[in-house]
Amino acid sequence: MNYSTLKKGLVASLVVLMGATSLVSAQDAPAPSSSAKVFGGRGQYRTWSLGVNAGILQPVVLLGGRNDFTNWGVNLGYGVSIRKQLGHAFGLEGNIMRGKISGSNEDAAGGVQNGIASFETKFGYAADLRGVINVATVDFLSRENSVNFILNAGYGLLAYEPTVTAGNGTSTTQKPLDGDKYYHGAYIPVGAGVKFKISDNVSFNLNYTMSFVDDFNVNGVQAGSSITSNFDKFSYTSAGLEFSLGSKAKPNLDWVNPLALMYDELKDPSLRQEVEALKNRVSNVEKSIEDLKKDSDGDGVADQFDKCPGTPAGTAVDGSGCPLPVPAPVTATETSTASGWETIQFEFNSSVLKTEAYPILDKLSSTLRENGGKITAKGYASSEGTAAYNLKLSKDRANSVKTYLVNSGVNSSQVTAKGFGEANPIASNDTEEGRIQNRRVETSRN
Repeated sequence: MNYSTLKKGLVASLVVLMGATSLVSAQDAPAPSSSAKVFGGRGQYRTWSLGVNAGILQPVVLLGGRNDFTNWGVNLGYGVSIRKQLGHAFGLEGNIMRGKISGSNEDAAGGVQNGIASFETKFGYAADLRGVINVATVDFLSRENSVNFILNAGYGLLAYEPTVTAGNGTSTTQKPLDGDKYYHGAYIPVGAGVKFKISDNVSFNLNYTMSFVDDFNVNGVQAGSSITSNFDKFSYTSAGLEFSLGSKAKPNLDWVNPLALMYDELKDPSLRQEVEALKNRVSNVEKSIEDLKKDSDGDGVADQFDKCPGTPAGTAVDGSGCPLPVPAPVTATETSTASGWETIQFEFNSSVLKTEAYPILDKLSSTLRENGGKITAKGYASSEGTAAYNLKLSKDRANSVKTYLVNSGVNSSQVTAKGFGEANPIASNDTEEGRIQNRRVETSRN
């Protein structure tokens, strides 16, 4: 067979392909077998498939190139494949094939070229791993496709046994020097094909694969012979069936078009209902947040935390929204006899000095360092907590005052720190205003 015969065969195959494509495209794609989601992951699909195929093997490829024989035969090949689909458009496929290729020098002068009349090479196996890409589909607007076009390429290992017939009719089967039955050589398969969906579980495949062998003597013409040797090649034109494996309740990932699926989901009434429900929930949350932030009297404390609603504008309030106590005015007599001896206030459950206490203590420190004398720092607490805890807290508050004065230069012997706990309240512990006044340290001369 020459290139003219091969071209005629390819034209006939294309006509069959076009007719089959038109027939399948004219049919409505079947409804999806489950409600798969665009971003639902591979787990919602069937991703494994098993295929069987058969076709013709030839020692030439469509790309042409030099050949060691003028004519080539058409021989049977057959194989199986298994594929894992990793995404909508890409998968990994393992293939194994058997068969034989043959050729002759029938068109050469005398039917012989350099003493060789013909060859026949049996394939023990041709096994490879390929990446498979779904490059296009005829019905790309359907949620599930019915015709896909495929490209593939990979790497494989070929085991082969060539037999050469000389011009005198003598046949010789070549064997490797290591005594093995087969020669072994690596090859690169590159192919294209078209898949027709027969059902959710079965597809009909047509494929053409060119294999380029990293060896010279697949056709029995070895390197170093009198004939100019070329890297050998062969092609496999096949048809076959592919069966999807796994639960029938799931769609086959091969046939799912993510763009059409997304478009279909956007038109899904249930999705629109979910979106509307989500909008309502968001509105309710926003309203709840606004209610939480509502401050009717403008005192900076939200209504739900405001224990004293309706506070007049401009009133200083504490964390619960209640007015802070107004310090009692100091008389002239008190100013002359107790200048710098003001009461030191503390936060709830704290013995840390507030920054507003520093000027008072600095003034007191200056008086003690300049005029001498001794004082007592008397610590007190409000009535929250146990009496024992409040006694300790009042002692800590008194010691905070003493520590500050000593650090500022006052002699330690000039200051005595005492704690009195809840004793001697200067205001009622039944109100927050009163409790604030009772969290204090008073200083007095000894």
